[in-house]
Amino acid sequence: MRFAKLPRSLKQVSTHILAVVLGAVLTVSSLRVLPSSAEPGPLLANEVSTTVAQKPSKAASIVSSDSFVTAAVNRVGAAVVRIDTERTVTRRNDPFMDDPFFRRFFGENIPQQSPTEQLRGLGSGFILDKSGVILTNAHVVDKADKVTVRLKDGRTFQGKVQGIDEVTDLAVVKINAGNDLPVAPLGSSKNVQVGDWAIAVGNPLGFDNTVTLGIVSTLKRSSAQVGISDKRLDFIQTDAAINPGNSGGPLLNGKGEVIGINTAIRADAMGIGFAIPIDKAKNIATQLQRDGKVAHPYLGVQMVTLTPELAKQNNDDPNSMFEIPEVKGVLIMRVVPNSPAAKAGIRRGDVIVQVDNQSITSAEQLQSVVEDSVLGQNLQVKIQRGNQTQVLSVRTAELKDIS
Repeated sequence: MRFAKLPRSLKQVSTHILAVVLGAVLTVSSLRVLPSSAEPGPLLANEVSTTVAQKPSKAASIVSSDSFVTAAVNRVGAAVVRIDTERTVTRRNDPFMDDPFFRRFFGENIPQQSPTEQLRGLGSGFILDKSGVILTNAHVVDKADKVTVRLKDGRTFQGKVQGIDEVTDLAVVKINAGNDLPVAPLGSSKNVQVGDWAIAVGNPLGFDNTVTLGIVSTLKRSSAQVGISDKRLDFIQTDAAINPGNSGGPLLNGKGEVIGINTAIRADAMGIGFAIPIDKAKNIATQLQRDGKVAHPYLGVQMVTLTPELAKQNNDDPNSMFEIPEVKGVLIMRVVPNSPAAKAGIRRGDVIVQVDNQSITSAEQLQSVVEDSVLGQNLQVKIQRGNQTQVLSVRTAELKDIS
């Protein structure tokens, strides 16, 4: 009753104090009952945990693990070399400068001409054998007077060119550096598919030990399509960056195996590069080591792929020089004098439709058939000449000069 007699202001203060005390008591009680958000409370014996164990994320494992590119490069990196070349060329003196009259006129201020000039080149390569056999591009070491090979560990050696094959743009170089050099693991280009990873390793533009990544963008891109008709190759095309200095270096798959030899052959190539398939290179390298050269059979014709549609367009043109059989095959545009084709009687305007009973539908196919033949083999070539069909026997000969 005395509480009721207190002044109204004191009653309000007392009520607030009582509310604060009760709130504090309830808070402490709740902390004792509820588990902490930062630390799980103990489970009772009759309780079953409903917590689900979180499996490690695949994405997290990929991010945290080493890159497959790193593993691939580490597998082959020590076997990739830099190749520096030097070549001395003789320049023709300008007769204007050697004329006594002009020397008297201009005095002795005419600069003396240097009769020779040093040309330097740069490329890449990789070690095929622990004894120091190196594979590279022919255009890297062709006509070089001095070849210097630098290993990744910094050691340098004088290289000796064992053989060059301009037709396939491949060369073998040998260094004497003991018998325990790192060797690049070779894969198989026949197993390569469009969309596979492609890793280019080399020394582009002089930047040593450079790695670029892309994919295989297409297969069997013919040298004719690339714009180098003097070669006989079906390239692996990739979007991995390949620049001057990359030439001769390895193109790797995701496992770090060599599937091709990078070839920087198109100065205007933007976003695409080309590599010689390793299966082709293995065969050529073996012959270069053994013989120093490779014998290539040839027919001696300039040719284009012919379709009935193209033939009809030509025949419908009143200004065309001659009629073409409207068939699928290879149209002969020119026959090289004294070549196997000329000796067999093949003429300009003939259309080759079969070789040894195999249908021929493209110039690339015909080139491949001839390349795979044995030197000196008689090929039975079926041609369409106007309305007539003939079978001619052409004996292949060795291609001596591709120029």
